[in-house]
Order: sequence, then structure tokens, then C-alpha cells
Amino acid sequence: MNYNLSDLMAIARPIAWGGTEILLRYYNSADDLQIRDKGEEQGDVTIADLAANEFILTELQNQFGIDNFAYLTEETEDDGDRLTHDWVWMIDPLDGTSDFIKHTGEFALHIGLAYKQRPILGLVAIPVAGKLFTAIQAQGTYLENLGSINDREVMQVSDKNELTNFVAIASRNHRSPDLEYILQRIPKAEELVVGSIGGKLAAIVETRADFYLSLSGKSAPKDWDYCAPEIILTEAGGKLSHFDGSLLIYNKPDISQWGNILASNGHCHDQLCDRANILCQQFRSLLKLSSEIP
Repeated sequence: MNYNLSDLMAIARPIAWGGTEILLRYYNSADDLQIRDKGEEQGDVTIADLAANEFILTELQNQFGIDNFAYLTEETEDDGDRLTHDWVWMIDPLDGTSDFIKHTGEFALHIGLAYKQRPILGLVAIPVAGKLFTAIQAQGTYLENLGSINDREVMQVSDKNELTNFVAIASRNHRSPDLEYILQRIPKAEELVVGSIGGKLAAIVETRADFYLSLSGKSAPKDWDYCAPEIILTEAGGKLSHFDGSLLIYNKPDISQWGNILASNGHCHDQLCDRANILCQQFRSLLKLSSEIP
């Protein structure tokens, strides 16, 4: 069955803004966030995550039903039904919960739609900034701001094509030794620290940064972390892939996106992947060598 993606976006946009309103209500409230650790390196969850998740999931299901669409969200148990569907909504109601708790303002909301395991529509909201990025396959990326949501700005990544001029964007909370090793040695002009994957890729879309590296370890980002951010980046002219150039595949039995991933403005993407891969191998060799020294 085929769908008009513009019609789907017209339905999803107010849902994204509604979820944003819920997150801001909790963020600006003095009420207890009811924080608890989900365990197994999954991080914390708050009442805000759960409230936004329930709103978004309920609204999408009310609009699209469960016959032709499946739903995968961070805060709802995965029953595997999605594996029988080509169309899957992938939802992260609060990407960057630790930043939400710490009040850095650097958290996001993701609503992505994957078709046959690749993203074709995405919405990434940055609530504190009052921004919503939207993208549809082959139709570009747009930015709308709270208070003037009918005025949309076409987004395009930077045209920088020299690595020494690039701005790297990195995580504030997930900085492993191998990532530090690469970031210290890969050519760049400066490094910007931003919370949430959605926020990082949005920064590349806004030309505030030019590339982002992610290395999985004991855990890895999930489908809902990348689905919507990937398409807002690629439709703005950027690229996202594993270091070997392979694309991310969504809606597999394992929802973790294992491996080393690079997002960029698209210029020098292959060169960046090669450099990062070499540095990653160097780090592993040094680590192995140090373990063998008595």
C-alpha cells in the first residue's frame, strides 16, 4: 500500500508539537520527575518520557491504526509485531534524558517513519529552542519555529570541504576512551559539545557543526535514536553511514545500531570515515599491546 508522505507529515507535525509541549511542561515544573534507572545500561527514564510517549503513540495509532503501520518506541515493550510490517513509526519521546534531568536544555523528540527498513519521513523537535525539523524523502528538510509554525525555512548543511575547517560535534555524557582518541587526532577546527543524537544532527543541519562520530561499546544507539535524525540530515544534503560506508538498516530483530557511525555535511564523508577507521584500529592495537606488557 502506498501513502502520500505529505499527508502523513501534515498529521504528524501537530503530534510532534504536542509532545514538545508536554516535555516543556515537565521541564519547567518543580514537580518530582520520578526518575528511575531502567537498568542494563539503558539509562534513566522520567515521568516526562512516559507522558510524551503515551501521547505520541496514542495519537499516531488513532490516526493510522495498527493494520498497516507498526510502532516502535523507547518506552513501550517491543512485541515484535513490527517485523511483519513495511511501515514502522519509530519514536523517541525524549532523546537526551540525562540532559533533561540536568536542565542543560539539550534534549530532543524524535518521530521517524521507516519503510522497508529505511527512513522516509522524520520529525526532530528541540523543545527548549522551540524548533521542529521536518523531512520527507526527496522533498528536503525544513525548520519551523514555535510561534510561527507556518513559516518554514529550507535547511542545507554547510558547504565546507576542508577537514581542517570542520567543526566536530560530540556527546557530553558518552565519551569513551576510543572516541576521545579519535577526536584528539582527526583533523578539525574545533569541537562542539551537544546532548542528544537528534540535537547533534540538527546542529549539522543548521551548519553549527560538520560531523559527528558514534562508537558502540557494551551498548549502542537504537533505531529510534537515528531514524528521524538521519533523514533530516540526509535531506539537508548530509550523509550518515558506518565507517565502511554501509547504510543503517532499521526494523531488524535487534533494534541496536551496532558499529561505528559517522554523520557529516556530506563533503569529505568518505575521507572522514577512512581517517576515523584507521584511528579506531590504531587505538585497538595500542590497547592490545598495553594488555600484553607484563
